[in-house]
Parts: sequence; C-alpha cells; structure tokens
Amino acid sequence: MSMSDSDSSSHGGDQKTFRQISRDRLLYEMLRSTKVKDSKSTWKVLIMDKITVKVMSYSCKMADITEEGVSLVEDLYKRRQPLPSMDAIYFIQPTKENVVRFLADMSGRSPLYRKAFVFFSSPVNKELVTLIKKDASVLPRIGALSEMNLEYFAIDSQGFVTDHEKALEELFGENAEGSHKYNACLNTMAIRVATVLASLREFPNVRYRAAKSSLDVSMLTTLRDLVPTKLAAAVWNYLAKYKATIPDFPQRETCELLIVDRSIDQIAPIIHEWTYDAMCHDLLNMDGNKYTHEVPSKTGSTTEKKEVLLEDHDPIWLELRDAHIADASERLHEKMTNFITKNKAAQIHHSSRDGGELSTRDLQKMVQALPQYSEQIDKLSLHVEETVPVRNTLDNNHISVALLVYFSIAGKINRVIREQGLREVGQLEQDLVFGDAGTKELINFLRTKQDVSRENKLRLMMIYASIYPEKFEGEKGSKLMELAQLSSDDMIAVNNMRYLGGSDTKKASGSGFSLKFDISKKKHAVRKERNSEETWQLSRFYPLIEELIEKLSNGNLPKDEYPCMNDPCPTFHGTSQNTSVRTTHAQPVQAHSVRSRPTATWARPRNSDDGYSSDSILRHSSSDLRKMGQRIFIFIIGGATRSELRVVHRLTSKLNREIILGSSSLDDPPQFITKLKLMSAQELSLDDLQI
Repeated sequence: MSMSDSDSSSHGGDQKTFRQISRDRLLYEMLRSTKVKDSKSTWKVLIMDKITVKVMSYSCKMADITEEGVSLVEDLYKRRQPLPSMDAIYFIQPTKENVVRFLADMSGRSPLYRKAFVFFSSPVNKELVTLIKKDASVLPRIGALSEMNLEYFAIDSQGFVTDHEKALEELFGENAEGSHKYNACLNTMAIRVATVLASLREFPNVRYRAAKSSLDVSMLTTLRDLVPTKLAAAVWNYLAKYKATIPDFPQRETCELLIVDRSIDQIAPIIHEWTYDAMCHDLLNMDGNKYTHEVPSKTGSTTEKKEVLLEDHDPIWLELRDAHIADASERLHEKMTNFITKNKAAQIHHSSRDGGELSTRDLQKMVQALPQYSEQIDKLSLHVEETVPVRNTLDNNHISVALLVYFSIAGKINRVIREQGLREVGQLEQDLVFGDAGTKELINFLRTKQDVSRENKLRLMMIYASIYPEKFEGEKGSKLMELAQLSSDDMIAVNNMRYLGGSDTKKASGSGFSLKFDISKKKHAVRKERNSEETWQLSRFYPLIEELIEKLSNGNLPKDEYPCMNDPCPTFHGTSQNTSVRTTHAQPVQAHSVRSRPTATWARPRNSDDGYSSDSILRHSSSDLRKMGQRIFIFIIGGATRSELRVVHRLTSKLNREIILGSSSLDDPPQFITKLKLMSAQELSLDDLQI
C-alpha cells in the first residue's frame, strides 16, 4: 500500500482509526512493499533498533508480521547469523550509529543478506544519505531506501506517546536551563509528533499555550515557561519540510493541533480516577497493560505467577475501560449471572446452593461443568477471586474466559477500595477540587484517619498544594506535612508540584485554566460543576483538557492564551470562513455556575449524552468515521493520564470528531509522583518507576 492508499486526512474518503492507520502503514506500506515477484527469497528478516521495535510492537502483533513474509526478527545491535540467501528489511532510526551498522552488514564480499530494504522512522539528513552512497559495494544490494516518518508509540486507538519518560526532569527541572538535554528532548519530541501528522497525512493549525510572561509583562520568562512555544515552533518547522518533500502532503490546514504542558492541570495525574482502566493501573501494580498475580497451583500446595493482558482488541475491555468501577461491576455481574441462568448445566449446579448468593468460585465450578469450556479450565482457575458475590440479574448472554478475568479483577479492585478506605479519600479529593472542602476539612481528615496510607495522604496534600499554594510557604507547609506524617522526600514532590505550576512567581497567569486563584475568595474551586443528569458517586471530576478541546472545537479558545503558529489567515482567526477549519454542528459550551453538589450513590447508573453510558464509542462502526469532522490532536508535554485518555474517547462521540491524545508519556499516579521528585532529586532513578 502506498502512502496515498492510506490517505486519511480530513478531506473525505473512508477514514480509519489512528491505530489502524499506524498498523496498515507498517504492514502494507513497509513490509508488503518489499515483496518482489521475481525474488528467489520468499521469507525475509526484519531488523530493528530499540526504538523501532517498540514502535512496531505497539501497533502490530507477531502474527501480523509473519503473515507479511517475515520469518525472523533481529536486533540491529546484536550479533546475527549470516543469511546470504534471504532479503532483509531494516526499520531503523536515521542515526549515524545505525547507518554504520547497516553498512557493516551489507558491505564487502560477504554481506549478511542478499538484498536490503531500508526504511527510516523519521527524516534522514543528507550526510547519512551521502555516507550510504559512498559505499559502492552496498548500493547494488539496496532494494529500497525510504523515509517511513513513523516514530511514535500507538498506545491506544486514539492515543500515542513519544517515549520521553524524563520530560518533566529535562524540561521543567531545576537544572533544565542551560542543559543540552533540554534542546535534545524538545527536538526528538517534535520529530515524533510531526511523524504522527505525516502518517495520517494531516497538516494542522498549530496552537500552543502561550508563555505567562506574554500575558503579564511583569513576569519573568523562564525556559520551562517557553516549552510549549518551543515545541510548537519545532513541530511547525518539520511540517513545513513535509509540505515541500512528501508527495500529496496537504498544503492547507486539515485539522487542529493544540500543544500544552502538564502545568495546565496538575490535579489530573494525582487524583483518584474511578474508572475500571484507571483503577486497574493505579491499584493493581500492573506492568503496562500486563497484570501479574499469584494463584494456587493445581495441587494447591504452591502458588504460581500468571499474566493477563488488558488490550483494546477485546470488546469486553473496550466496553469496561472507561466505565466507573461500580458500573463495570454491575455490567459484569449481569453478564455472568445471565450466562448461568441460561445454561442448563450451570443451573443444575446452582440448585445445590438453594438459591443462595453466588461467589466467583461457584461460577468457576459451573463453567467447569460445561464440555465446551473443558480446554479453558486451567485459564479460568488462574484468575478467579473468591470474594466477589454475584447478583442474580439478567441482561446479557455473553461470557468468556476474558469475562471471568475482568470480573475477578473488578472484585480485587473493590476489595482494595474497601481496605484502603478510598471512598472517603476520593470524596475529600473531589470536595477540595470543587470548593466544597478546605483547610479545616483536610486537617480534620488527617487527624481522624490515621490508618490512611502514606501515598494517599501525599496525594491529598499535593491536590491541596495545587489549590492553596500559599499554604505551603515558610513553616506552614512543614506543619501540614508533619500532621500528615509525611517525610522530607514527600515534601519534594509537593514543592515541585507548586514549582511546576509556577507558584514561585506568586503571580496568576490570567488563564482560565490556571491553578492560581484569588485568595480573597471564600471558595477555592478549580473545577466548575458540569451539567449532567444522574452520575455515579465520585464521578464529578474531569480533566481540564475536556474544556480546552470543546472550546477548540467550537472556535472559542482564547487566541491570546493559545496563539496559532501558522501564518495569520481569515479561515483560522474567526471570520465568516472559520467553518472551513471547524465542524459546524458542534454547539457552544454553555457557561455553568457552581451549583450544589448533586446527591449520588455508588450504584446509580450514569447516563451519557447518547444514552449508551461509558461504552458509547463502541457504537461507532468504522463506516461512521467518514462522517466525522476534522481531527483534533492535543499534545501534553510532561505526561498524560488515563482520565485524559477517557476524555478523548468520550468527546470523539460527543463532538463527532476523532480526537487523538499525545504526550511524552502515559503516567499513573505513582509514576507521576516519582517523576516530580526527579525534578530536583538527582539521586533518584527512573528505575524506581513501575512502567
């Protein structure tokens, strides 16, 4: 498939999702393009470096690669067996080290492979091309030399990261100014963001969060304040090159790109997010999407470790991931008990319990009674917890091994919530954010809830510090930390939270999304209540990018706070032609006054805009994509959260525009806290992070 075959810009045609396009380009445009009819070699070797192997693994499975004629995947930097009868595909970064290794493989009288097809993940400079051309023995053996411009990591159908785990430290840390890592980090980040747009054949209006000093001349400009501006300029430069070099690259704006940094919303990475996906990663010690736990062996005398992958190819996971944990538990209960009710073998087994409440161990035994599941019994026994009761309700007729896994995980999450008292912690967090609680309530909580874990108390203090930065000046902060029984190490995270938000300047930015507020106000609310019908308990919180995206889509994003990198043009800056850039169906966001907190229960269903609750995105078939408006990209420097990923899933349906979230990394609360400490504590290492 050529680039034009996978054209997916916002100018009509069948659109594919972001992740589908990434996968198709790797499999078809790269791997399949190397198939030559008169080639004597049917199978090929795929050679990658440490970055491109991650790019590939996030978008494709090994079975996909094998189906395209790859029989062996090799590491560019490991010693490899010569296979002179086979062709090789090199998917590598355009670095001098990589090119030198490639030339060593293919030069001389005895090359490792018969022919080489070389694909660079990002633009290659002229010096490296000249270096390749100088080797006369290599040139006849090159079957292709091409720029894929695909150097990002597709972590979700609507999300990607640039793999800059140290972005907070290198761009916002105490030692960022004057560091060569500052420019290196920004440059690589810009390259990878630009390759996303190149892959999707999109040319955006590049908007960014302006430096605070541009809004208030009395404020000093710092390098960390200029990070979004610098990244926007670098991305713009690469896009300008793409316009001139990539055939059929759009010459006019086709989408929106908004670049911000983590300081726009410091609370989202810290607060407890109550959706199934977020709680899995926050509470269950997961490794990426891999959940590992110990289960009894078949004999019962020992335990063994087993792994479960939570991935978006599973429709059950897609349905549950953005659902409130109580909603997810309800759905799983219904699916499980419906299966039992409609299955004769399970009913016979159930009758012996005299209609009593079912545990998941009972469910396991019922499934074991079914011949069609006999080959899956081992898998079932690995993941079923005994502590979750099942209600006898009917709704769905679907069950699988994966369903039992998700059900048991939900049971474990609910148990952790009870054991750690997270409902009370979560209630205070959200009351602080919405201005319904303040210093008095926090102090009372710390004094009366001595059994709350250190991490949860630290997260409370960090939220409080974001709302009331002045409370941590001088000895005030030390007294609060002492009351919470937190260490000086924890104080580093709190102080760096304030530092990231710019509290050292003691000035507000004037932005509607700033975390600074007039301390003369009686109520410190950093979120406005948003109109909704019935909600689940503890579901009031929303990341601020939700407001930003809606305002961007509606054309209401302030131009002074979020300027455009593109040359000024009438179609962008709000004349009668601005509908050429934005969809016209979206309605303006209504201004909401702060209202009293709605009464909510743990088990009240949440009604979304379309009535399908949290899995509404599943209602969109691929054919619906062609009806969508222009894409919106939002890139967060310094790490994104799962709550923000949830927002782009939901708003894609609400705004009828595919929204893609990018970031330097995807962080769960423990990771983000450690990274905050790294901003000033050089003795810590990212090895401490569970990523």
